[in-house]
Amino acid sequence: MTALSSRALNRALLQRQFLLARTDDAPLAVIGRLVALQAQEPNWPYVGLWSRIREFGHAGLTALLADGKVVRSGLLRSTQHLAAAGDFRRFRPLLQPVLDRTAGAAHFGRANAGLDTGELVAAGRQILGERPMPRKELARRLAERYPGRNGRILAGEVEMRTAVVHDPATAGWGAWGTRSSVSVTAAGVGEPASARELVRRYLAAFGPAGVKDVQAWSGLTRLKEIVETMRGELRRYSDPHGGELVDLAGAEIPDPVTPAPVRLLPAFDNVLLGHADRTRIISDEDRKRVMPGRALVLPTFLVDGRVHGSWSLSGGELCLTPFRPLPAVDRAALEEEACRLLPFVGAERVSFAVDG
Repeated sequence: MTALSSRALNRALLQRQFLLARTDDAPLAVIGRLVALQAQEPNWPYVGLWSRIREFGHAGLTALLADGKVVRSGLLRSTQHLAAAGDFRRFRPLLQPVLDRTAGAAHFGRANAGLDTGELVAAGRQILGERPMPRKELARRLAERYPGRNGRILAGEVEMRTAVVHDPATAGWGAWGTRSSVSVTAAGVGEPASARELVRRYLAAFGPAGVKDVQAWSGLTRLKEIVETMRGELRRYSDPHGGELVDLAGAEIPDPVTPAPVRLLPAFDNVLLGHADRTRIISDEDRKRVMPGRALVLPTFLVDGRVHGSWSLSGGELCLTPFRPLPAVDRAALEEEACRLLPFVGAERVSFAVDG
């Protein structure tokens, strides 16, 4: 097997994520290539696409949401994602066991103990009907049906166990007031995609990678057997520690010396969440700073293809916080890229926190 260095893996990941060079592809095509965009909060996918697509504007995604070509819902790892509508209809049933596992965990399990799961889901779908309904209204009506129960938790389990999509009015740029104001609609799904297809799509966006990486990204387990059945169509590599990686046979591995431009990434960006071993793009030390809790992934910036700091928005200011001192040329490139982002995020100025 050919051994790949961390830098080679880094450049391959950046290229497949459109972070080595911005693309002219349409937003729908980019979302499809990435399988789904992490969308815990509505604004961040817009920033993620801005960093990947030349001349990207808000309307490029807002129109896709309004037309139903892109939907927002629980998907990979039971978290909120944007996905092409066709991909959602096929990947949601494949990933449903992951969401069911989350729904049966302690948070929902204790509060909803004793309820018939099928009956609860049926009640939720009946209440939802075919029109958008605010989560708080769904919660209120479920609480009426199940006296003494927490309606918000009941609604949360329904949303985990059955496919719903978020109304574009509460899924687009700047849309959220509170999470309870989000409106959801019951959605239809189709025949599930195969696990093999999901592996192929993952490798196209994140490869080369190991089985544990695919599992960490998708939330699915026992994929080793699936990958074993695909041996004839995959190329094998080894990582810097001697572990086995697989990749699509025709996938390109860029030259490790390829320059990587400065990039600003949104909170929860896919590129930081696509592997079990994320050292190809972020050190273990910096990972603790960027992901201080299980439910938080800060906005970051890349210098020479790796996380070098975080950034934040407040009071019209985009503040950059390097984790270590930056050479003058990198600092200038970072400031220039941040200034380009200002009008997109509605900020007016760039500042630097004290170098780490």
